[in-house]
Amino acid sequence: MALKEVSDVIGNYSGYSRTVLEYSQVMKRLVEAAKQPGFSVDSWAPLHELVAIDEFERVGNFKEVMNWQDYVNFLTNWAMSSEWECSFKRVTEAGNVVFLELEERSRIGDYRSVVNSVSVYEFNAAGKIAHIDVYLQMEL
Repeated sequence: MALKEVSDVIGNYSGYSRTVLEYSQVMKRLVEAAKQPGFSVDSWAPLHELVAIDEFERVGNFKEVMNWQDYVNFLTNWAMSSEWECSFKRVTEAGNVVFLELEERSRIGDYRSVVNSVSVYEFNAAGKIAHIDVYLQMEL
């Protein structure tokens, strides 16, 4: 499967699938911005238009559960010390759920990681992301 950039495919999608791809693009932009002075937990505000922050829950690859405040605290620490990029593999939408498959590449110091990920996004009645489950596939 040939990998593509999210920016190259986003125009092909609408609905919740497009929202998830927009979320990925904003995330990449903010991870890059996190290296600049003044970046803080408040810098994640551009995601508020996509996320139901009051009911949000994320279950990570170690089954850790975070609400929105926990998640942006985690993201802030991670983004300030990490480089991250992704390539699009596939997106599937069924009802109010979107499955996004990516190849994610990150670097923290000398440690480099390449993983296949599937993130399952669940939308609430208002059309905002209320829940994310993250699944990773990596080499030993």
